[in-house]
Amino acid sequence: MEIKQLITFKTAAENLNFTQTAKILNFAQSSVTAQIKSLEGEIGKPLFERLGKRLILTEAGQQFKLYAEKMIILSEEAVMIANGEDESVGTLTIGAQESQCTYRLPPILKEFKAKFPKVKLVFRPANSDEMARRQLMEGILDVAFIMDTSRPEESLRVEKLIEEELKMVTSPNNAKNVLSLSDLKHETLLFTEAGCSYRRILEDSLNSKGVYPLDKIEFGSIEAIKQCVLAGLGVALLPEMVVEKDIKEGRMKELPWNTSTSPLFTQVAWHKDKRITPPLEEFINLTRKTFLSK
Repeated sequence: MEIKQLITFKTAAENLNFTQTAKILNFAQSSVTAQIKSLEGEIGKPLFERLGKRLILTEAGQQFKLYAEKMIILSEEAVMIANGEDESVGTLTIGAQESQCTYRLPPILKEFKAKFPKVKLVFRPANSDEMARRQLMEGILDVAFIMDTSRPEESLRVEKLIEEELKMVTSPNNAKNVLSLSDLKHETLLFTEAGCSYRRILEDSLNSKGVYPLDKIEFGSIEAIKQCVLAGLGVALLPEMVVEKDIKEGRMKELPWNTSTSPLFTQVAWHKDKRITPPLEEFINLTRKTFLSK
């Protein structure tokens, strides 16, 4: 198998569209199809299958993608070393929640770019912890930040970084007395997307008390939720790092939030079979240093 075939396969596996792959690589679509068929013939198993109009990776394709990425990286490093270059290049793809990108990652990224200026950083949204785990398993992400309860993992390496505090917040102009979870049935609840760990914690806590609020609004952005809280639209449960400054400066009012739930941690995760390149190793080390110093 040739590196050109591996690059074509990796691009197709990421886009799941041969036409788009051909455009990205500046190939004819027939060339992409021929390369994939040749690769499948050499491996002895199909790497893609079609379900209606959708193209998906087979189980063999998912497994092969991890090794194709490693071989491509090794090839790039071999060329770099042969040319006498000792500075790391390449791409690091990171999954992170909006809150992490806004409030925690800027100093890590600044220090990382100072050490690896030629490494391209790509961020993918990871509002759902399950999505982040799945993308790590599929090799879409190199590393991800997961905000969840601590639990055993089989194929991922997961390190706890910091325990997160959650705050129930509303506008200071909200005159209603919200003293317990049962009082929330009369409030508008502002939720993050389904699959978010702290949304699940709030819903589980409410359901355990037999509270099922009828007035709920779902957002794809934590910053949008913050603005709606500030505007007096409703009540939200958010990480302390997101609302701490607003509470201190009086723009938000903290409501009682006493519930016996499992601790919530920000964790850094990567696939246990992931090749740890110098940039990836440095990013993980900087992450440890930054979080654990808090």
